[in-house]
Formats: sequence, structure tokens, C-alpha cells
Amino acid sequence: MARYTGPVCRLCRREGTKLFLKGDRCTSGKCALDRRSTAPGQHGAANKKVREYGMQLREKQKTRRYYGVLERQFLNYFEEADRKEGMTGENLICLLERRLDNVVYRMGFAASHKEARQLVLHGHFTVNGKKANIPSLIVKAGDVVAVKESSRTSEKFKALAEAAETHVAPKWLEVKASDFTAKVVTLPAREDVDFDFNEQLIVELYSK
Repeated sequence: MARYTGPVCRLCRREGTKLFLKGDRCTSGKCALDRRSTAPGQHGAANKKVREYGMQLREKQKTRRYYGVLERQFLNYFEEADRKEGMTGENLICLLERRLDNVVYRMGFAASHKEARQLVLHGHFTVNGKKANIPSLIVKAGDVVAVKESSRTSEKFKALAEAAETHVAPKWLEVKASDFTAKVVTLPAREDVDFDFNEQLIVELYSK
């Protein structure tokens, strides 16, 4: 499947906000957005008038890139969110939050969504005791996500578990870093997501 392989710091600069695609580097002095806040490219520093469609497009791209989702996948999530009861935008964010790679990231066992995706693909996690190596797997309330037994003895996961001890997980996850597990106690609500999304702009974009 196609996947963006270019420098991810360009994506943060293009969206004008930190997407935390490089883990700890994003909070350090090496962050490309802190050093050069203009959009990439020859005309990145030019003042451009942003129209309504441009604002909607940028919000969609920012959300898609934050979660590491491809265009077709994102549209599928939107269509599923639109079929559900309630606010479409909130349903969309809830679906994206429930992706397995995002759950691993929220647990504190990965520094970025990209690292979480890689760890899941390599088969280091289980859901309800069964091997799960699909990053797009949608978890449900009551599911238990855990590091595979054979992976827990590796130095990497021991270090990740120590780091996760001080990580602040969202309230819809009950994380026990010492046990390498997290339980989905409830479905994530919109207010549980601390990243600055304006999901209504995405709904307006797809409703044209």
C-alpha cells in the first residue's frame, strides 16, 4: 500500500502546527517548525489568501496526517462516521482514536503514531489475548491491548514500560504499564482528545 516516505517535518510545516510525527524531537529545540515556521517550497513564505475551501482542505489534511491515514482510508472512516447516530465529526474522531496503532501511542508505548504502527505490524501486541498486527484494527469498549509475552523481555519494551509509567493516558484507557497492558474502559469522547481539531470543517468539505 502507498505510504508517504518523505521528510515528515515538511508535513508539520505545511500544516503550520506540530503533528508530533518525530516523537521527542518535536518537543526539543531541533523541531523544524520552531526553526522555520513557513510552509515548505519556494513560495512557502509568501502571504496567501486562504479561502473557505482551503481552510477545510488543510483541516482534513492535518487530521489525516496526524493519525497517519491514507486518503481512501480517511474517506472510508468519514462515510462510516456519517452512517452512525450522533455528530459526524465527533464520530470520525472517535473512530480514528480507536485505531490500534493510536491506542498503542496513547498507552505511551510509542513516541509517535509511526512508531506505534511499526510495532503493531511487527506483531508485538495482542488484543484480548490474540495476536493483532493490523494497525487499523478498531478496538471496542472492554478490549484489552497488551504487549506480547515474548516481547516484554526485550530491552526496548522494558524502556518503553518505564517511560509509560509517567505517561498521562486519556481517561478512556486504563493503562498498567508494569503489566504491559491497557484496557479500553469506554469509547473516547471528543473532549478526551487534546489535539486541536476542527472536525466541522472536515464535515463541510465532504458535504459539498
